[in-house]
Amino acid sequence: MKTEIPLTLPDWPVQNSGISKRVRAHLRKMPHPLPQKDEVAYIAPEDFQGTGMSRKKFLKTYGAVLGLVAGINSMGEAAFAENLFSSSGGRAAFASQTRVLDTRAAQQYAASTRLIPNKDAVPTYGIPSFNGKYKGEYLALAKAAALRHGIPQDLFLRLVQQESGWNPRARSHAGAIGLAQLMPFTARKLGVDPHNPAQNLEGGARYLRQQYDRFRSWKLALAAYNAGPEAVLKYSGVPPYKETRGYVRAILGS
Repeated sequence: MKTEIPLTLPDWPVQNSGISKRVRAHLRKMPHPLPQKDEVAYIAPEDFQGTGMSRKKFLKTYGAVLGLVAGINSMGEAAFAENLFSSSGGRAAFASQTRVLDTRAAQQYAASTRLIPNKDAVPTYGIPSFNGKYKGEYLALAKAAALRHGIPQDLFLRLVQQESGWNPRARSHAGAIGLAQLMPFTARKLGVDPHNPAQNLEGGARYLRQQYDRFRSWKLALAAYNAGPEAVLKYSGVPPYKETRGYVRAILGS
């Protein structure tokens, strides 16, 4: 269960010039929270957009700079910065905390499966296994993106195989880009860089999940991914386009 806390600082990282430059420099390394309703702040680094993990929980879990934030709130920025670095003990504690933040904590945070948002259970029956020969570096990224968005992994791997053949530089005649063949407009709407393989896969998985949430069918979600949701709505099902029907059949096998 995620922890919610009201914002206690005007922004993140701290911009006020009264705080030590060294403290500010380390705070700027922290992930930026996404704005939420009722001014609740959540940690959401680029690779884990929308994880729902609160800033407070992140700091507490990894012992990074919880003391810094608490001290700033209780003492004021300038006073806290002066107090923190006025003794060798304070300087040592700060150095220890930031070392944890910059090394082990960052690795553990990035790898933690507990940060994956919960998705409604989705049916996986009838989806053929991925039997492609590709075993390269993007396979794990695609699996992780599928897991984050509650998509059957075999389905998403088959989609990437069909879209680009695992070529991160693939570009269609219509202008679609990368592994998941995102159109530039769609990528901008999703807030991802289509030229970055990890972000391209993240955007593709997120967009596919959006279509599933809309149509409640993987068959229709794939049709919408290929031809656009408007076409699925227009024909109340898979559009009668040869390309789209072949696309759905290639991925679902039916």
